[in-house]
Amino acid sequence: MGRMATPEDLDPTRMAGGGLRAFDRGTAVSSLGDGRFAAEVEPVWNIGNAPNGGYLLSIALSAVAQSLPHPHPLAVTAHYPARVEPGPAEVRVEVVREGKGSSTAHARLVQDGQPRVLVTATYGDLDRLSGPTSIQAERPGFPPPDECVRAMGPAAPVFMRQFDLRLTPETAAWAVTKPSGVAEAAGWTRFADGREPDPACLPLMADSFPPTVFNVVPSLWVPTIELTVHVRGRPAPGWLQCRFRTRYLIDGYLEEDGEIWDSTGRLVALSRQMARILS
Repeated sequence: MGRMATPEDLDPTRMAGGGLRAFDRGTAVSSLGDGRFAAEVEPVWNIGNAPNGGYLLSIALSAVAQSLPHPHPLAVTAHYPARVEPGPAEVRVEVVREGKGSSTAHARLVQDGQPRVLVTATYGDLDRLSGPTSIQAERPGFPPPDECVRAMGPAAPVFMRQFDLRLTPETAAWAVTKPSGVAEAAGWTRFADGREPDPACLPLMADSFPPTVFNVVPSLWVPTIELTVHVRGRPAPGWLQCRFRTRYLIDGYLEEDGEIWDSTGRLVALSRQMARILS
């Protein structure tokens, strides 16, 4: 007769045997006291030789989550004034306010004494939210994951190996045939190691797709200048369905608006970022 399942067995953040899954290991922080946290920026989340912006935001949010009484990110914003290198870093958290329904903090990811990522985050409890609801947009209709294009070619960044990402045929055109001319990236995603989605991972997922402008202009790098994510619900297990669109590319700068739906068809996050095209 097999052993009884333990709480650790049911924890989506842990592998069989108790080890942390890649996202939770890569964003883990340890308290140094006085609102300071030690972190390690892992190179497996790099695009080229620079860490992904959503990943860096998630490291900072791990420290914020340990500093506030509420469990879930509601509205988070990051600015990226300087480049981060893989390796040791420190997150410094300043609690702005602890309220009954939500709490807010500032966080700085620091390397070599210099702030590299600036974050403002408001946390709440998604399980206790209630009130009027009016949804005036529909879940996008995509082909199922098996009919989409697996985004994992030999030239893909090491960052992409952390996901099972399937792009819709239309938005994968830049990599398969020729750019479609429509600034959109869409499809299905989940963690490659089987970790189920939760509110903590949604800021990363909002920055995990190829840039929308790949279907408009060739570019090697589209670094994020500012990223904002609104978490609207706790995602159900399974695939996340994502769509990111750009309407305005002006003088090399663009906005990218995103929506993330869970496997039940519920909208769980919205995002907007400003980015810049570098050739």
